[in-house]
Amino acid sequence: MRIRNIAIFSAAILAGALGGSLIGPRPAEAVARELIELQRDVTSLLQGQKDMSTQMTQDHTVMKTLVDQSNENVTKLSATMGSLQKSVQDVQANAGARLDTMSTQVQGLSDNLEEIKSRLGKLNQQLVDLQNSVQSLDAKISGAAPATTAPGTATPTAGAGSPAGSTAMPAGPAPSADTLYSNGLKDIRSGKYDLARSEFQDYLKYYGETDLASNAQFYLGEIAYSQKNYDQAIGEYNKVLTNYPKSFKLAPARLKKGMALVELGQKTSGVRELREVVKRYPGTEEDRLARAKLKELGVAVAATR
Repeated sequence: MRIRNIAIFSAAILAGALGGSLIGPRPAEAVARELIELQRDVTSLLQGQKDMSTQMTQDHTVMKTLVDQSNENVTKLSATMGSLQKSVQDVQANAGARLDTMSTQVQGLSDNLEEIKSRLGKLNQQLVDLQNSVQSLDAKISGAAPATTAPGTATPTAGAGSPAGSTAMPAGPAPSADTLYSNGLKDIRSGKYDLARSEFQDYLKYYGETDLASNAQFYLGEIAYSQKNYDQAIGEYNKVLTNYPKSFKLAPARLKKGMALVELGQKTSGVRELREVVKRYPGTEEDRLARAKLKELGVAVAATR
């Protein structure tokens, strides 16, 4: 637009000069001088136009270079952001694995604390049992001492005719609750499932009313689950839920029951149990694991009240 105005202005000047020369007679030399000056002005204007066009071309080239550099920088930034996002996802995945490991360790520590609590609670009883055993042993030793006999009388020897109580040893007492429970934990952690099952069953047989009875029952379910006997595992977990309503193993028992049902192909029942975990135990580790399992199954978590 500016160049067009300049051209019009130049034409106007030239026309004015010519008109002036035609209107009145002017000396030829003056007219020639004015024409030369006018031609010089037009040449200057044209050169200015050319310079402006060159400058605009250069500016356009610079802008194009800047735009190309900006696009290249955006591409590099996008690649960097993609790499950073992948790194964040990797960190989150590793953090999830660490959380699972920590959860297992925390559960083990919780069991150990419960075990210590039980040991302290039973210490006094064990001391009493030990005292009774010592007294019983003293009585047996006293009863087994040879009686004083008259001269010439043979000392009776143990044999078929001896009273049954004089030589027969009573059946050995059951292992202590602490021994059975500790051995069961040790064997289940080392993968000796059959031995651990026997020890926890004995614990329930002799000490079914103690604080750790629900734990022993839960571990029977864990043994069956580890051996992929999911029907049996469900039965053991149900005993925890039914027989020990105040146990702190209720949440893990319901969680593992739901997972066992899913393993058996009973998805509907399994999902129902997992949703119950989310509903009853919000904010717990079992809640997190149940939500993760539901997400894995492609099932939405039911809204909780």
